Amino acid sequence: MNDIAIRNAEAYVVKHALRTTAQLGFGVHGNVYAVEDKVKGDRSAIKAHLELAPYQRECVVYRRLKERGITSVLGFHVPQLLRTDDALRVIEMTIVTRPFVLDFAGAYLDARPEFSQEVWEEWEAGKREQFGSKWAKVRAIIDSFEGLGIYLADVTPSNVAFGD
Repeated sequence: MNDIAIRNAEAYVVKHALRTTAQLGFGVHGNVYAVEDKVKGDRSAIKAHLELAPYQRECVVYRRLKERGITSVLGFHVPQLLRTDDALRVIEMTIVTRPFVLDFAGAYLDARPEFSQEVWEEWEAGKREQFGSKWAKVRAIIDSFEGLGIYLADVTPSNVAFGD
């Protein structure tokens, strides 16, 4: 975990009269927390990003999904954008239940990354191994996002989670 992301999350919570209820995750792009509005009791999640570029990419993805009214892709829930804070690099979103697709900080926008054929083959072989018999469904989800100009690179069982 990174102190900057933690401090930014704490500042966001204070700024918006929220209370942190749990840490939902952390990774290379930042930390994710469940929060609750101190007045209304509404629950949501915040992601405090470590760096500007992944934060901006994730904002674009969530805005694009929101503009198109997309709440799920092939039956997999997608978090809904609630608000952002550019100064703190924090995105607030709805909390989703399984099955879900989340974590778009590593996504590419409007063009597939230019990797060699060999790199793509190794990537897909690794994903086939990670997902096993569920790979066909994951591949269909990836294809659906690509139809929106969102190219998912960070596809893991914790980011594309099945209901079972």
